[in-house]
Amino acid sequence: MIKKILVTGGAGFIGSFIVDKLIENGNDVRILDNLEPQVHSSWGVPKYLNPNAEFICGDIRDASVVQKAIEDVEIIFHEAAMVGVGQSMYQIKRYVDVNTLGTANLLDILVNKEHDVKKLIVASSMSTYGEGSYLCENCGEVNAKLRPIEQMKNNDWEVYCPNCSKLLKPIPTKETKKQEINSIYALTKKDQEDMVINIGKVYGIPTVALRYFNVYGPRQSLSNPYTGVAAIFMSRIKNNNQPLVFEDGNQSRDFVFVTDIVEANILAMKSNAANYEVFNVGAGNQVTIKQIAEIIAKLHKKQILPKITAQFRDGDVRHCFSDITKIRSKLDYNPKVNFEEGMRLLSEWSANVKAIDKVEQATEELQEKGLLWKKE
Repeated sequence: MIKKILVTGGAGFIGSFIVDKLIENGNDVRILDNLEPQVHSSWGVPKYLNPNAEFICGDIRDASVVQKAIEDVEIIFHEAAMVGVGQSMYQIKRYVDVNTLGTANLLDILVNKEHDVKKLIVASSMSTYGEGSYLCENCGEVNAKLRPIEQMKNNDWEVYCPNCSKLLKPIPTKETKKQEINSIYALTKKDQEDMVINIGKVYGIPTVALRYFNVYGPRQSLSNPYTGVAAIFMSRIKNNNQPLVFEDGNQSRDFVFVTDIVEANILAMKSNAANYEVFNVGAGNQVTIKQIAEIIAKLHKKQILPKITAQFRDGDVRHCFSDITKIRSKLDYNPKVNFEEGMRLLSEWSANVKAIDKVEQATEELQEKGLLWKKE
């Protein structure tokens, strides 16, 4: 039976790929998106937007628009959000307004108005973990705190045991790890997942929260300096500028290709085993930031080395990569695009895409707000 499905933020990077897959599978899809200028610039509706989807240009914070958007809808993928850890620390109202209150607006309508919604899947983030998981050879698995500013000013980037001060070894992060919020963005993503799961349980609407790790792939804005690091580096290299790498470049993350993110969403929609659960969605890999810059330069056949700045951003974590055992076992999720292939696909797509390099402007904003440090 054909389902009517709403994708909020469906004109964006991840949302548009979800839309494509849903339509490919024969569903009737509606998009709600405000075409945020920071993501879409002034170019309007993106050319990649699926013409077979109904498009509503509107804001998740507008109750009348949201109420119209959910008419006859059975499933909602809630992807609409402001994205950017650093920017969230000085555009506090904007991030809370869109992410937390926008989600509250959606839930308020689901609770107080008649509707046909039978499932809601929300995009959360690995940023809610703070530092990833670590192992101490003396103390076992420990909950590491953010590195002190004074330590970082001495160019000591590592993470040490809070009990015995021994150097810690990063290990994959499970959903059971305590969430250590260290940015407004992370706080709002935790708000989103907590509110959605809570209201879902109370009112019997099956809900799922997916904690995305570092998503990359085609359609990621190359002119938004607050987007994913792969797109930011690609914008720099396309403009013949060195990628700016903080710390020593050996901090690591988990990079997951956008089509694997889509697969996780579809599995969460179809499976009752996903209901009221939270899942990591990553590739289960560990890649350093310096490696990302080097690979992108190589793919573009440019002799541009990353600039290791030894600067650091307040609140940044050293290592965080996913343990995807839970989503593998419960939903049969299996990431299909390895990192090398994914970066090749991103590079090929970017060849004909305009990239306005705004990184230095964004970096200056961080410095002006006192969020970017360096050795004194």
